[in-house]
Amino acid sequence: MNNLFADMGQDKGGSKEVIIRKKEQKKGRILSGNLMVKACSILSPFLFLVLWEVLSKSDVIDKRLFSTPSLILKTMIQLLATGELFYHVWISVFRIILGFLLGAVPGVILGLSMGLFPLVRSFLKPIVSAAFPIPKLALMPLILIIFGLGEASKVVTIALGVFFLVLINTMAGVMNIEQIYVDVARNFGAGKKEFYLTVALPGALPVIFAGFKIAMGTALLLIVAAELSAARAGIGWMIWRAYDMFDIEKMFSGLIIMSFLGFIFSYCLDLIEKWVIPWKNRE
Repeated sequence: MNNLFADMGQDKGGSKEVIIRKKEQKKGRILSGNLMVKACSILSPFLFLVLWEVLSKSDVIDKRLFSTPSLILKTMIQLLATGELFYHVWISVFRIILGFLLGAVPGVILGLSMGLFPLVRSFLKPIVSAAFPIPKLALMPLILIIFGLGEASKVVTIALGVFFLVLINTMAGVMNIEQIYVDVARNFGAGKKEFYLTVALPGALPVIFAGFKIAMGTALLLIVAAELSAARAGIGWMIWRAYDMFDIEKMFSGLIIMSFLGFIFSYCLDLIEKWVIPWKNRE
C-alpha cells in the first residue's frame, strides 16, 4: 500500500513537471515568434531599400524618375547640414499641431454634446452630414479669401479636416456607452458637468483616440496640399519647389520626412493613449 501511494506521488510529481515543461516550451515558442515578427518588421524596409537601389543601378527602373536611395540619403544629409530641412520641418509641425488642436478640441466638445443629448444631435447631425463630405481642399479658395495668404489659412484648412473626424468619432463613442452607466449617473443626480467628465468622456475615450489617429493622418495630407499654394516654407512647399526644379532627390527627401512625421505623431498618440486610458491596456 505504501508503495502504491509512493507511485501515485511520483506520477503526480512527474505530471506536474511535464505540465511545467510544456508551458515553458510554449512560452519559448511565443517569444521566438514575437522576435521573428519584430525582426521582419525591422528588416523589411531595409530589404525594400536594397531592392530599390539594385533595380535603379541596373536600369530596371528609371533613375531620372525614382533616383536611388543612396543619392536621396546624400541629399537629406546635405539638407540637414545646411539646416534647411529642420526649418521646413519646424514650420510644418507647428502648423500641424496648431491646426490639430484647433480642430480636435471643439470636435470633442461638440461630439460629446451630440452623443449625450438627442435634441442637440437631431439639430446638428444634418449639418455635419452635409458638410463632412465636402473636400477640404475644395474650400481652399474660400479659406484664402477669408483668412488671406498667411499662416491662418493653412491652420484653418487642417482644423476643418480634423474637426469633422474627431466630432463623428466622439459622438459614436458616446452613443456606444452602455445605457446602464448613464442610468446610474442619472439616478445619483449627476449634473451636466458630471455627465461630460465622468460618463461620456471616459466611456468614449478609446473611440476618441481612434478618431485622433485618423485625423492626424488627414492633417498630414492637408498640410502638404495647403503648403502647395500661397506658402514660402514647409515640407509641402519644399516638395513642390523640388518638383518645379525637377530635383527628384529633394522631392523624395520631403516625402520620406512626411512619412517619418506620420510615424512619430502616431507613436506619440499611442503613448498619450496608454497614459490617459490605462484600463484599456489591462483588458
